[in-house]
Amino acid sequence: MMNNLMPHYNVIVVGAGHAGCEAAMAAANLGSKTLLITLDMQKIAQMSCNPAIGGIAKGQLVREIDALGGMTAIVTDRSSIQFRMLNRSKGPAMWSPRSQCDRMKFSAEWRSVLEKCENLDLFQDNVVSLIIDAGVVKGVVTALGISFSADTVVLTNGTFLNGLMHVGKVSFEGGRISEPSSTGITEQLSEFGFETGRMKTGTPLRIDGRSIDFDKLTIQYGDDDFHKFSYLDSSNKSLKQRPCYIAYTNEEVHNILRTGFDDSPLFNGTIKSIGPRYCPSIETKLDTFSEKNSHHLFLEPEGEDTNEYYLNGFSSSLPWDVQLAALRKVEGFENVKIYRPGYAIEYDYFPPTQLFHTLQTKLIPNLFFAGQINGTTGYEEAAAQGLIAGINAHLFSNDKDMVSLTRSDGYIGVLIDDLVTKGVDEPYRMFTSRAEYRILLRQDNADDRLTPLGKAIGLVSDYRFSVYQDKISKRDSLIEFIKNFSVKASVVNPFLNELSVTPLRQGCKLSELLSRPELTINILCNFITPLKEFIFNSDISDEAVESAEILLKYSGYIEREKLLVDKFSRLENLKIEGKFDYMNIQNLSTEARQKLEKIQPKTLGQASRISGVSPADISVLLVLMGR
Repeated sequence: MMNNLMPHYNVIVVGAGHAGCEAAMAAANLGSKTLLITLDMQKIAQMSCNPAIGGIAKGQLVREIDALGGMTAIVTDRSSIQFRMLNRSKGPAMWSPRSQCDRMKFSAEWRSVLEKCENLDLFQDNVVSLIIDAGVVKGVVTALGISFSADTVVLTNGTFLNGLMHVGKVSFEGGRISEPSSTGITEQLSEFGFETGRMKTGTPLRIDGRSIDFDKLTIQYGDDDFHKFSYLDSSNKSLKQRPCYIAYTNEEVHNILRTGFDDSPLFNGTIKSIGPRYCPSIETKLDTFSEKNSHHLFLEPEGEDTNEYYLNGFSSSLPWDVQLAALRKVEGFENVKIYRPGYAIEYDYFPPTQLFHTLQTKLIPNLFFAGQINGTTGYEEAAAQGLIAGINAHLFSNDKDMVSLTRSDGYIGVLIDDLVTKGVDEPYRMFTSRAEYRILLRQDNADDRLTPLGKAIGLVSDYRFSVYQDKISKRDSLIEFIKNFSVKASVVNPFLNELSVTPLRQGCKLSELLSRPELTINILCNFITPLKEFIFNSDISDEAVESAEILLKYSGYIEREKLLVDKFSRLENLKIEGKFDYMNIQNLSTEARQKLEKIQPKTLGQASRISGVSPADISVLLVLMGR
């Protein structure tokens, strides 16, 4: 029975991790009366693993979240203690922003943002069940016995569903270290017909920085330029910037670690769930890459003032004494002290093929899943899903058409399409290699791709949209200037000779000169005064200058990829939902019939990406459609 002391909500979000925070903010900012329920309000958006946001492809996700009107990038910039643009030695399609954060300030900043949100209420409790009536969710019930009613519910439970942690032979229940697990929801939804599974992740030990000999480590500073995460001016310049460090394991370290394998839950059968392929534990690395005698370790500060460090690359569930003894054989860590050992955690997830692209569940129309509950790993993947789930929960509760992103719209579209179409057989992590249109899906143009959509949805504010329009207008004016401005060989050749760049034989347009790989707009400004004056007088930002340069230098590749998108969109847009009884199409392979029947793809393009559906099967469907 509902308690009439509590208000009715349009959207209830369960869990205040990265997915839950984005989901709650999106729904509330769009106008839905929203409730965010969390186990501990002191650990909102907790960085339970490494204290960083972004990285390869993950940084693209965060910039897309920002472009759509989400908050992760802004919170990251406000708590950043180091920013780096990764992969700068490669083309711009591979550039990926990454920010080291003050872990405590990140969480505090998120809480501040949530508490200032007008339509958002917070409540600290453990949701133990859903209220389901006639196949529709009506609300949730907490451990305190309080019932909250809602039009829609978004589950973002992270690693808390029946969470079980392991350190060597010691196992104990919990969703994170020193935090209880959550029970009841998995069992209830399983009885309702949802398929469930178990996954595993882990985290390294935390180190007392006072016990490290930093002189023996390789120092790694951040970038000192204009780059940041948000397209808005959200940087906190007052935070002390701190370096990271690189260390290396050795054979002595490996030999000590191997002594604990018999007690390792990964190897003795205690852990039976699926672990991450791309962020493996140190013991998994030794087992999988037995021929390697050294592995990189990255030592990362947990905040601007704390002595606590995170040791990236040393995730482990080995006995604590084995972890510590092995670490003391790493150069620079001979006298190391730790705050706590690493651990592994097992938790429940729901295979994401049970979702639509809107992240709405197929079995219950007003129930949405986002984050690790869908089999993903990483703050960024979770936040991206949370944003989409929150938007669509609001739209659903207001009887409006929901939104979904395609693979050519952004990495968010790739992420969700991979999940709901292919499913997962291990914790899913985003990589640039997963995106077939990555020349179009760059981190620098996420606003150009998605901010108009965010504005149409209602999540992008007038101010944010005006900032976007101003940037694009100034970027385009710079492109036009560079395309139309002519340079004389006699004027620029002396400078080209100084730079050891092949001189011009005759005059040319400035755009032709810029196409040379050795030259950039900033370099050209050093000896082409009209260009420098145009940028200064037009007040064109460094970000807009970089965007213009990428569009000019890579225009041929960009146009070619746009043609590829147009070609494949014809297949993508062929609707097949509800048109076939797959189990009775004998010309399809058995696996294809089973997979197509289970997933029920909306388009032929989605069907073509389902594991087990071959090109021959797609041809059969095309023939049946008269194509």
